[in-house]
Amino acid sequence: MSDHPWVLGVDSGGSGLRVALGRAAAAREGAEGGTGSDRRGVVRAVDTVPLAEPVPTGERGIDAGELLARLVPAAEALLGRAGAGTGDLAAVAVGAAGMSTLGDELRAELPAALRRTLGVERLALAADAVTAYAGALGRRPGAVVAAGTGMIALGTDLSVWRRADGWGHLLGDCGGGAWIGRAGLDAALRAHDGRRGGSAPLLARVRAVFGEPGALPGQLYPRADRPAVLASFAPEVARCASDGDPVAAAVLARAARHIAEAAAAVCPPPADREVALTGGLFRMGDPLLVPLRAELAEQVPHARPVMAEGDPLTGALTVAAALATGTLRLPREPGMLETTPA
Repeated sequence: MSDHPWVLGVDSGGSGLRVALGRAAAAREGAEGGTGSDRRGVVRAVDTVPLAEPVPTGERGIDAGELLARLVPAAEALLGRAGAGTGDLAAVAVGAAGMSTLGDELRAELPAALRRTLGVERLALAADAVTAYAGALGRRPGAVVAAGTGMIALGTDLSVWRRADGWGHLLGDCGGGAWIGRAGLDAALRAHDGRRGGSAPLLARVRAVFGEPGALPGQLYPRADRPAVLASFAPEVARCASDGDPVAAAVLARAARHIAEAAAAVCPPPADREVALTGGLFRMGDPLLVPLRAELAEQVPHARPVMAEGDPLTGALTVAAALATGTLRLPREPGMLETTPA
């Protein structure tokens, strides 16, 4: 093993698979106040391989064989470009959507397979919310709200994980992109019907984006990607709110309230905690962020809202580097963050 070993971070989700190479030493330097990582101890990628196709899910959950078939060549390419070999690899961390409920095959097969193919002994398997947390706040106590199509909040005092929402678009994800898009479509259809609570500007955007409102059920209900289609209308809600539509602004105010409620449920006391915001939803900017900051100040007065330091791939690297250097402080918990050896 090299005196300066490398680590791999893996981010597996609905939009594809990303693999990154980073330095293990950065985690120790960050823990000791050095310069190898930023102020939150987040470890940055040296090189990255993006793969567009998502890893499929079968009867046993996330397909371990398919993940390995993509991960191993990507790892070898990254190490080769860095002038290193598999003997220089100290740890791997895999963050995956659905790890808690669909990760059994990964737990059963990845440790031995990675020892055989890459010669690596240390492995972390994490829910994507955990790698989002690590990318946003590193190894500090606090809370993270990850919001895109869906919405989940995750917090820790470094002894246990606390989770709120993340139940999907039918049961929850309140305040996320699909929730906002559906609320915007509801307001548009109310205007179309002549019911109270309707929005003429949102109805105009429905016609521009989807065509005549009567065609919406046929466009939405048969779709397997219905949450993504709903979320695609969320930017239109933000646009109408920016243009002064009070109905659209009220939708975003309710979304902000839901997001802050989830953050309040998971953010540990005492004072001076950070609540990091991560995910594409927050690229909406002020139409959502202004009411969200006000709600966070009211509901989580002991916390400071901050933007995430890095994304889930950065978080996977951060976990891998901390595992390699013995500085991993995030709680190990089945379905959330598991390590081999334990």
